[in-house]
Amino acid sequence: MNEIKVNTDIIRLDSFLKWCGAVSQGCEAKIFIKDGMVKVNGEVETRRGRKLFKGYIVEFGGNTYRII
Repeated sequence: MNEIKVNTDIIRLDSFLKWCGAVSQGCEAKIFIKDGMVKVNGEVETRRGRKLFKGYIVEFGGNTYRII
């Protein structure tokens, strides 16, 4: 599991995927999220604007990320 430090209290899902390096562009994140390829806390998430908080777990592309 990769631990990713975020400097804000809240981050949007699409922004987080860019921040952690899982995607290189926001438009990629939008497509992967819309296609149901991203999980937040074990559940498929299709809203790119989903707000993430510290302690949340994001799964994408065979990788798991914990927000710290």
